[in-house]
Amino acid sequence: MAHFRSATFGRPVVMGRKTYISIGKPLAGRTNIVVSRAPSFSAAGVLVAPSIETALTIARGDALRRGTDEIAVIGGADLFRDTLAVADRLLITWVQLDPEGDTRFPPIDKEAWNEISRADYPRGEDDDATFTVSLYARRVPH
Repeated sequence: MAHFRSATFGRPVVMGRKTYISIGKPLAGRTNIVVSRAPSFSAAGVLVAPSIETALTIARGDALRRGTDEIAVIGGADLFRDTLAVADRLLITWVQLDPEGDTRFPPIDKEAWNEISRADYPRGEDDDATFTVSLYARRVPH
């Protein structure tokens, strides 16, 4: 979690409603943008967008105000799939576990993405497993 906080702090984070509910609260130090098609959904401390397009527009404006060019899309599966085509970089944490769950990141096309760095981390005091963090850059910018 410390790595996740470091990688996303000071940036807008875009997530789906189920991801937000699983976290249970806004992430401090970040503009939290929740994508939900449910018109009645609201939550204190977050911005709600009816579509990924609207969420990314809000996030781009927030990133400019914050002086960063990074937007973190943190789940779920539909958002990962729908934003992969517009991403320039991927920061992927590979956790050495096989947990139950239905959210998976789409396969990374090795023709489109180049792994530019990889770091292995031991299991920490608050971790359930070891993990690897890989940074990918798009081979052909769009």
